[in-house]
Amino acid sequence: MGKLSKEQVAHLEKSLRSLEYGSILITVHNGKVTQIDTTEKKRFTAQVKQA
Repeated sequence: MGKLSKEQVAHLEKSLRSLEYGSILITVHNGKVTQIDTTEKKRFTAQVKQA
């Protein structure tokens, strides 16, 4: 695989720093990064209803 461009590295770093829960998927075609997908998950605490 070839080197990542500065733009790709910057995008990955920004995604990793801002991600609390989730995943990052890197797609490679012919040895080159062609796509970076970030899936973020938000977690909320359960609220109990009082009768």
